[in-house]
This record gives sequence, structure tokens and C-alpha cells, in this order.
Amino acid sequence: MRRLIIGAAAAAITVLGAISIAFLYTGQYLDTPVSIADADVEFQIEPGATFRQVSDTLAGRGIIHKPWLFRLYGRWTGDANSIQAGDYLIEPGLTPRELLEKFTSGAVRLYSFTIIEGWNQWDLLRAVQTHRQLKSELTVEDWPAFLQQLGADTDHPEGLFLPDTYRFPRGTTDRAVLQQAYELMQEFLTQEWSKRAEDIPVSSPYEALILASIVEKETARADERALIAGVFTRRLEKGMRLQTDPTVIYGIGPDFDGNLRRRDLRSDTPYNTYTRRGLPPTPIAMPGRASIQAALHPAEGDELYFVATGLDDGSHKFSVNKEQHDAAVAEYLRRLRDRRNQGH
Repeated sequence: MRRLIIGAAAAAITVLGAISIAFLYTGQYLDTPVSIADADVEFQIEPGATFRQVSDTLAGRGIIHKPWLFRLYGRWTGDANSIQAGDYLIEPGLTPRELLEKFTSGAVRLYSFTIIEGWNQWDLLRAVQTHRQLKSELTVEDWPAFLQQLGADTDHPEGLFLPDTYRFPRGTTDRAVLQQAYELMQEFLTQEWSKRAEDIPVSSPYEALILASIVEKETARADERALIAGVFTRRLEKGMRLQTDPTVIYGIGPDFDGNLRRRDLRSDTPYNTYTRRGLPPTPIAMPGRASIQAALHPAEGDELYFVATGLDDGSHKFSVNKEQHDAAVAEYLRRLRDRRNQGH
């Protein structure tokens, strides 16, 4: 009997020793960084992929070794059935244990889409339709129904989406990203409208967007936005026509060839601010935060005119009367002639 007890104890010790060694071996494997170079490695799990397929693919690419042990650990923890499809980035130093946690937490790679200040609806559609990781669904004809779904009171998309960079996993629809941009614009606009300057000649947040979109198209200089908003504000207060080229160009539409002609300035459309007083009926572009703030807080002053200087810094010359403005225009034209004569 004593011999049997000793034998059983020896067998138990052997088994426990083997189990301990197995645990140590498995732990060492799970905590040893996977085999990748210094740069991140892209890895994609397709919808419906099994854990075996994932582990075999990882092994086939040389990212992990002993895929059977990776699968054994996944089944032991119960995570083998919890992996999520998507694109992942595997960073240097990541261990098999951390890799499985990444796959089960859904920490997928996020892509970015940036709405640029000054884009119109055609620019925006072109960008979402050519983005490789966005699922494109929208067309020009879809705007009215989509905007109604968002809760907008207009079927014109300009001004409704806040220029910013948006992050999303691969396969996200353009509708989902634009819904986020719309909601952020509404939040920002509501906040800024509540802080607007007194006695500005815009009666609603939407009119503020219209004015901001014109400011956005007139200058890219941060130091000029409030000045230009001030000029337009005073012209609106005096009942003067805004006489701004970007609105005329928007009225021409996507067929505009880049050359604004005199006949275009005389051709009446709802967006021709040379032939009509007041603001155009809708925004003409996507204004950024700074242009919205400028429209709601225009600079004080007496200037009623401005024109480009023709300098490389994109600056404008501001004037308080037509005589000064005509002189500034003449200076601008002279500078353009000089540049052409110099071959610039």
C-alpha cells in the first residue's frame, strides 16, 4: 500500500510539474512580442472568419508562431468566439495575449475623412465617393431626402456640415460620417449663436451660415475674416448690394470654367449679389468655425469695400469709399500686369 501511495504521489508530482511547465511555456509564449518589424502591420479580419482561419493567416504571414497554442489559449479563455471583423494595426511589441484582446475588443483601425473649409456640395460628394474606406451611397439626387432625414429645414447641403476631420472604421457609410458632421455643426452653431454680437444684420443661425460661407470664400487669412464680415455687415445695414464674386460663381454651378466674365456679373440669378440686394438664399460653401465666429462678431469700422492686393500673402486692401476702392483696384491691376510682364 505504501508503495502505491508513493507511486501515486510521484505521478501526481510529475503531472503537476508537467502542468506547471506547460503553464510557464504558454505564459512565455503569450507574453513574447509577435514577429513584426519596426513598422505597424495592417491585418484584416473578414466578416465570418473563424478563429482558426485568423490564427492560420497570422502564422502564414509570420506574425505569430505556434498557431495551435494561440488557438488553445483563445478557446480556454472563451475569446475564440468573440473576435470582431475589421481592419487592425499590429504594433511592434504587441504580444499574442494583447493581440487577442485587440481582436475581441474591436479596437479596429480608424480611417479619416476631412471636410475642407470652403467646399461646396459637389466637392463634398466627390470626396466621399472617391474615399477608399468609406461606403459611398449618396448622389446629388439624394440630398433632399437625406437632409430631411437629418432634420434640416433646407434641401441645400452647403453650410450644414462642419469642416473637420472625422474618424471611422472601414466600411462606414458616407451618410454616417455626414450625420456626425451635421450634428457637430448644429451643436457649434447653436453655441456660437447664443454668444453673437448685438445688432448684427442676420436674423437666424442659418443666415449666419450664409454670411459665414461668403467670408470663407473671400479669404483664407485669419486676420481678415472679421474685417470682411464687417464690410458685408455694413453693406447689409445700408441696403447696399454685397457684390461678391463667390456668390455669382456658386450660382453658375459646377459648370463654372474658372473664368468669371462681365456677362456673368450681369446675369441675374438668386445668387448674383451684383443684381440683388441682401444675402443669397443659401450658404455657398462649408464655412469653418473661424468664419462663423467672424460672421457673428464682425469687426467694427467704416470700410465698405475691399479688393485683393495681388501680393503673394493673399491679403486685401480695405477702403471706406468708392474713390479709395477704385484706386486700390487700379493698384491691384497694375500689380497683375507687372507680374505677367515678368513672366510670373
